[in-house]
Amino acid sequence: MTATMEPVLALDDVRKVYPGSPPVAAVRGVTLSVHAGELVAVVGSSGSGKSTLLHLMAALDVPTAGRVRLAGHEAGGLSDRGLSGLRAHLLGVVFQQFFLLERLSAVENVAAGLLYRGVAGAERRRRARAALERVGLGHRLGHRPTTLSGGERQRVAIARALVGEPRLVLADEPTGNLDSATAAGVVALLRQLNRDGMTVVVVTHDRQVAAAADRRVELRDGRVVRDSGRDAGPGGGDRP
Repeated sequence: MTATMEPVLALDDVRKVYPGSPPVAAVRGVTLSVHAGELVAVVGSSGSGKSTLLHLMAALDVPTAGRVRLAGHEAGGLSDRGLSGLRAHLLGVVFQQFFLLERLSAVENVAAGLLYRGVAGAERRRRARAALERVGLGHRLGHRPTTLSGGERQRVAIARALVGEPRLVLADEPTGNLDSATAAGVVALLRQLNRDGMTVVVVTHDRQVAAAADRRVELRDGRVVRDSGRDAGPGGGDRP
């Protein structure tokens, strides 16, 4: 692995300004590359621009200026359908609120992550079962979210993000709704997935999560003020 390889995620002078009186500059000129195999924590206080940056990384929002590339694919200028296809094939996203469908079982929720991939129903369920087993929930396949603990629901959400074997997993405050013991289990799972080869970017204010990452990017007022892996490629950098 070398720093010259095409990054999985690349942001070039990305900015996001929300209109208003006055306008709000949430992200101010962020340049950032993430390479295959990295585990990166994007950290910062409330209002630092973390969540906005994650939405830009996931092509869920459009930058006011700058470029976002996913596995070499330019996100700018794509139609909504094109962006949906890009996300479906390259990305897995884990949200703090889980966003599980209460009427569906765990395996059905995870299988739903493949709906936009054109995968047949039986194959979707097979892959969903395998993804749930991967996160330690093979014994909870038929359970609905209302019967699962917070940690189990987060694991279902992680399995849904993994089921399509994405190039990159983005996680937004994955431990934000969990107690410390349960959060530690989720952190251990993310580290294990990374050791297994998954590229992961976690947006968090949780020091426990940040400490588990090999690389930390600190945001303040919409700008990167520190990057422990800058110019060092995957796994490098001036880590403390």
